Amino acid sequence: QVQLVESGGGLAQVGGSLRLSCATSGGTFSRLLMGWFRRAPGKEREFVAAINRPGFTRYVDSVKGRFTISRDNAVNTVYLQMNSLKPEDTAIYYCAADDRFLTTSTASEYDYWGQGTQVTVSS
Repeated sequence: QVQLVESGGGLAQVGGSLRLSCATSGGTFSRLLMGWFRRAPGKEREFVAAINRPGFTRYVDSVKGRFTISRDNAVNTVYLQMNSLKPEDTAIYYCAADDRFLTTSTASEYDYWGQGTQVTVSS
């Protein structure tokens, strides 16, 4: 059973940066597809980014050029570097994992989820 624990959320100013981390345990991290999703107040859960085993990445259009997903297999952790933050980035951010190879933006295709970390962007 893969367990995921997010950290790094908090309050940031518009134009600022935050880095989210998701530490994993209980599985072979290097083989996992890792993803980030978010849920803003009153909205549906939304795909943000994903990275697969060899490091291919995928992003939702609204974060391209601002967010970067990366992974460190040595410490079983995936990161989401968020720059140029906007108020619309305010959400609970969730880490997700699955053992499929191809990146996917479909939440139901991820088997494992973390508890989430709050990101608030204030003007």
